[in-house]
Amino acid sequence: MLKPSTFSIVAYDSRSRDLGIAVESKFIAVGALVPWAKANVGAIATQAWGNPSYGPDGLKMLEAGLSASETLRRLIAEDAYPEVRQAAVVDTNGNVAVHTGRECMEWAGHVTGAGYSC
Repeated sequence: MLKPSTFSIVAYDSRSRDLGIAVESKFIAVGALVPWAKANVGAIATQAWGNPSYGPDGLKMLEAGLSASETLRRLIAEDAYPEVRQAAVVDTNGNVAVHTGRECMEWAGHVTGAGYSC
């Protein structure tokens, strides 16, 4: 049986200072809910039982000067169901923060490196 799956990447290029995000899923119109980005601010992916408010709220926090980790900590703290969420944030300094709740699918996780999360 084919299991639902969504894969995303958020990234920052320190040379060009570009931010990017991409998402792949079997779910129709996933691009309307998972990827959020704003030039010179940051990029956010929210998936699993995604919380669409993470995108606009998180971008406002980044724009106000919070780091990726401060932004994600605040989003999770304000969420009634963080254990079913999966999210990744990258800011304009290349800082990355990720969260995979314990109640996500049987396999859910992330790989991070300098300026990116997959």
